[in-house]
Amino acid sequence: MTVKVAIVQMNSTVGDLAGNSAKIVQWASRAAAAGADIVLTPELSLVGYPPEDLLLRNAFYAKTRETLAALVAELAQFPGLHVVVGHPSMDAATGARHNSASVLADGRVLGSYHKHELPNTTVFDEKRYFSPGEAPCVFTVKGVGFGVNICEDTWFMRAPALAKAAGAEVLLVPNGSPFHMNKQHLRYETMRQNVCAQGMSLVYANLVGGQDELIFDGDSFVMDAGGALCAQLRHFEEDLLVVDFDGARPLAHALPEPLALEAQVYQALVLGVRDYIGKNGFPGVLIGMSGGVDSALTLAIAVDALGADKVRAVMMPSRYTADISWIDSREMVARLGVRYDEIPIGACVDAFGATLAAEFAGLKEDATEENIQARIRGTLLMALSNKHGSIVLTTGNKSEMAVGYCTLYGDMAGGFAVIKDIAKTLVYRLCDYRNGVGDVIPQRILTRGPSAELRENQLDQDSLPPYEVLDAIMRMYMEENHSVAEIIEAGYPAADVTRVTRLIKINEYKRRQSPVGIRVTHRGFGRDWRYPITSRFFE
Repeated sequence: MTVKVAIVQMNSTVGDLAGNSAKIVQWASRAAAAGADIVLTPELSLVGYPPEDLLLRNAFYAKTRETLAALVAELAQFPGLHVVVGHPSMDAATGARHNSASVLADGRVLGSYHKHELPNTTVFDEKRYFSPGEAPCVFTVKGVGFGVNICEDTWFMRAPALAKAAGAEVLLVPNGSPFHMNKQHLRYETMRQNVCAQGMSLVYANLVGGQDELIFDGDSFVMDAGGALCAQLRHFEEDLLVVDFDGARPLAHALPEPLALEAQVYQALVLGVRDYIGKNGFPGVLIGMSGGVDSALTLAIAVDALGADKVRAVMMPSRYTADISWIDSREMVARLGVRYDEIPIGACVDAFGATLAAEFAGLKEDATEENIQARIRGTLLMALSNKHGSIVLTTGNKSEMAVGYCTLYGDMAGGFAVIKDIAKTLVYRLCDYRNGVGDVIPQRILTRGPSAELRENQLDQDSLPPYEVLDAIMRMYMEENHSVAEIIEAGYPAADVTRVTRLIKINEYKRRQSPVGIRVTHRGFGRDWRYPITSRFFE
């Protein structure tokens, strides 16, 4: 007998219980119209993921119970439809909090499952909020046993084995699995090892959308008990797919084309900007243009995410700004059709110089004067933001953030750091990718030497190792946890390794004051990098 399972790949908003509930009903309606027997929604689909410290508020659980009860009643309009909904729950007797998924059908809660494995690494803090469950949850539809596990449960063998022992032939897995580069391949292999190897088919429903620095890519999928990929939903978009099961065996569907790494990252950044701006209600964005590659990439992403009408570019030249920076900025904004303004900062720089002349008398010019220029630009952008309501997108990349090649209250001033987790070498690759889709970034921006243009004839490489070297050292030290000695043994110059790792350590105080930014690597400067500012450990 055929069982139809609908996978709902939805974009929930944290805390919007009414809105998320309405979405679940809409998706369930579409699934019911397609003849579905089961609808699987993502992890914590009713409240959004991750709710973080909202999960410490009793009022949050009370509102969840109220909304879930109303949802149960509303879904009764679809007779025989089993809808798996993710939500937090609190045990009335013990006060224990759980990450749960409930099976709703015909106006009743048929059963609830509490997540067994609570991740507490990288971006996850679930042991802070939840107690682990212990019991399996299995229900039968048309003679087929369907078990429920939640996300991390399937990264180990224990919870799938309990479901199998309780009669599960197909495992339904709601997920809030954040994106990082090439994550999908890791998901496939883990599911094959821990679920399919135990003789069960798998339905994996992943969240899609942006939540602060986290991106959820969707990419939900179905595997048969042999580990063969039978169906997959779209990348970085909401989606619904109804998959037919012949008993416990899923029938094959056409698969979407896999994305190249640059396409994965670019689409993640676009989604992250769109959801951060949209979900927080900002009317638009402001970007300080420099004529360089970082602001060019940020501008392209913003326009692709929001449309040209919600993006404003501002050029703030000084006497050190090269003519080609003006020319290239003007050309790019003309290609994209965004509002563009030029606000020279020379008079402001002179005013600061006059005000500080007595304090600086007899002292040589140094980074102080360079930073004043960056801070003037930051002040002007924030003034425009205050006046017009648009949020400033900062343009600093991961390489700069790592070694502190950025100015507090200057180019770090803003509300959202789009390329905060993008190494400089990847910035260039993403620009090439975007120009391959449509030529928007002038070639000279990509071929000229990068410069902050804060003094005469300045180049980034005057102060830093070549970005190919810097990025490799940063990756090995910061993302892969190699020691200084191991990086030197890998063939990188000892002087560069010592210098870069020292800069990473001593600039932690800057990064703590930077805006939240989009995470695309398996370790970004943010919620999964928690190093002390005050520390004397230098290995």
